[in-house]
Amino acid sequence: MFRNRFWVSLVLTIPVLLFSSMIQEWFSFTMPAFTGSNLIGPGFAIAIFLYGGLPFLQMALPEVQSRKPGMMTLISLAITVAFAYSLFAVFAVPGSGFFWEMATLIDIMLLGHWLEMRSVRQASGALNELAKLMPDTAERIRDDGSTEEIRVTDLSNGDVLLVRPGSSLPTDGEIIEGHSELNEALITGESQPVPKGEGDKVIGGTINGDGSLRIRVTATGDETAIAGIMRLVEEAQGSKSNTQILADKAAGWLFYAALGVAALTAVGWIIALGFKVEVLERVVTVLVIACPHALGLAIPLVVAISTSMGARNGILVRNRLALEEARLINTVIFDKTGTLTEGRFGVVNSIIAEGWQQDQALALVLAIEGDSEHPIAQGIRQKAEEAGVKAASISDFETIKGRGIKALYEGKSVYVGGPRLLEMLELNLSGDMDRFRNGTNDSAQTVIYLVVENAAVAAFALADVVRAESKHAIKRLHEMGVEVAMLTGDSQHVADVVARELGIDTVFAEVLPEDKDKKVAELQQQGKKVAMVGDGVNDAPALTRADIGIAIGSGTDVAIESADIVLVQSNPLDVVKIFELSRATYRKMIQNLIWATGYNVVALPLAAGILAPVGFILSPAIGAALMSLSTVVVAINAQLLRRTDLAVQST
Repeated sequence: MFRNRFWVSLVLTIPVLLFSSMIQEWFSFTMPAFTGSNLIGPGFAIAIFLYGGLPFLQMALPEVQSRKPGMMTLISLAITVAFAYSLFAVFAVPGSGFFWEMATLIDIMLLGHWLEMRSVRQASGALNELAKLMPDTAERIRDDGSTEEIRVTDLSNGDVLLVRPGSSLPTDGEIIEGHSELNEALITGESQPVPKGEGDKVIGGTINGDGSLRIRVTATGDETAIAGIMRLVEEAQGSKSNTQILADKAAGWLFYAALGVAALTAVGWIIALGFKVEVLERVVTVLVIACPHALGLAIPLVVAISTSMGARNGILVRNRLALEEARLINTVIFDKTGTLTEGRFGVVNSIIAEGWQQDQALALVLAIEGDSEHPIAQGIRQKAEEAGVKAASISDFETIKGRGIKALYEGKSVYVGGPRLLEMLELNLSGDMDRFRNGTNDSAQTVIYLVVENAAVAAFALADVVRAESKHAIKRLHEMGVEVAMLTGDSQHVADVVARELGIDTVFAEVLPEDKDKKVAELQQQGKKVAMVGDGVNDAPALTRADIGIAIGSGTDVAIESADIVLVQSNPLDVVKIFELSRATYRKMIQNLIWATGYNVVALPLAAGILAPVGFILSPAIGAALMSLSTVVVAINAQLLRRTDLAVQST
């Protein structure tokens, strides 16, 4: 709409300029004179006011009705005053109206709003890109094994789909057959393809690699992750930050300031010249130049760009105020399990007796523990898969309650278990094996032993695996002047070991889920601004209590109501990105506000005639040009936010 009205108004402005006596004088040319030629300029200017100026008048009406003058009120005041004065001048003072200035001012306003809307649309391009990721059709597998092509809108939970190599996943689901690598860059910000296999969850819109997949649909339509992401981005771009609220207030203040300066201008010039038309011209110039277009663009464009940057980096902002206030956070509390750690047992160390190979020992333990669903058994299986080890052949499998497991291997008795197994077998460890046990006790690790014919031949230490990115994330937060605390229900000893490894400042251990929010309150009572990072489930009270709640690793459940910011990936380094984006965004907002208001601080006194004694008087035309320049500078400065590098590499 702004674009169309701009081009029409621009064409209509041409005759207004050509038949303006001032323009003719400036450029030394004359237009043919004929009956009514003196009305051509005013006639086209009236058309421009009614066509090009109407949107601003319509948008100003709610501000006037609510008695909260803002951007549109000032713009409408400027063009209405210029229009009314010019109509008056046609009859009272021919040749002294502001028709061409009013016409160009409306053109500039239309152009500025067109560019603003276009920039915001471009800044919001993440939404369009997300929407484009979703294919229109899917290949559904029938009961007889054949496939049929159906519209994505007709899919239901439980449907089985065929996803061919190189195609986009039509919806969220779970892989039931096949292995591949999926490109999730536009969803999670992860630059490298992610390996996926049977049992793994997949997100609609991600791009399949070289493998063929069969997936079972788990979510459709508005329930999908991508739909949730789009909702969050839209909500964030529609919400106002404190700085935007400040800009709106500044526009209101500027309205009253413009009226005040106009009144002082009238008084001053009446005293100097008496009641002359030049006085009215000065007052009109002040009101025209007060138009705050740059101020209106200063914050919304930065908001749109920062929100889309966040979405591209796996940061989904539900509350704009939270992103703005993140720059003030001085303490971050991390939930341990599932946030700083992976929430699963993994083999972190091992020792093998002389005469045995690690793969041989691991194959034997895998055979004995292979069918168990215990977290320790799962850790052993993961280690075996990474090492490419296959289970050994055993027989006479027997569970020893509370102690471990017994089996026969090549006619020998084989046991797998923890310290209580050693007690039962009355085995005493010595040498390297004893030192290994003592070291694991100091590190709060769980140890299982492989015993063959009453001799301990191997020991494997397992622990809740610390995420590879956690240590670097905490180091970066410390560099940014942010303290780090850890909250966990684990024992004090286990918590202290993890805290020492990661360099955490404060540890809250043995905390029940319902008491986590009390620990947040303790830090707040010390005057600290606290951000809580958790999984968004049992951490909900603490996320709500914190100044900023950050839900981590919730890309497939983006509707977490307790969090202000949702991180798509389970990566603590993304918390660092939040603070970097917050600080960069705030800097741009303040820079734009200073520039936009600075223009009015300089232009209004000049328009009032403060330099008239030295022969300089700012005309409406020059004022309009300065206003356009101010808008361009603000727009360019906002776009420079895109150059902020949010990439945080783990080391």
